[in-house]
Amino acid sequence: MNEPGIGAHAPQLLHAMIRVGDLERALGFYCGLLGLRELRRIAVPEQGLTLVFLGYPDAPPGAMQIELWHEPADHGAQAAREAHGGHVGIGVRRLQDCVAQLAAQGVPVRRPPGPMRPGGRLIALVEDPDGHEVELLATD
Repeated sequence: MNEPGIGAHAPQLLHAMIRVGDLERALGFYCGLLGLRELRRIAVPEQGLTLVFLGYPDAPPGAMQIELWHEPADHGAQAAREAHGGHVGIGVRRLQDCVAQLAAQGVPVRRPPGPMRPGGRLIALVEDPDGHEVELLATD
């Protein structure tokens, strides 16, 4: 039986792109507060574009990454925030403590830790410096 779509081509998730207005501020949030590290950087000076790929230090090769897309004159971050196109989900241990630590660092908390439904997994929603939603999911 043929697989629908591209299933026969061994697809895998590689990265999710987020437009950011201030690259250093975004790196401070994603690397400094969320513990990701910069894996590679691609500069395209003729377009004023910088792409920075982030991942977790202990992730296996080929693991999902976040791509920060930065153009100094780009208004894409504002448009993405207004459109609320989605979020990045990150699993964490000790969710309550994690959210408290982020809040103490000035990170806006959109939704405090709690279940989405009775008896469901605990989640919290925080906001990155460009207003993108980051969903934190309890892993313990």
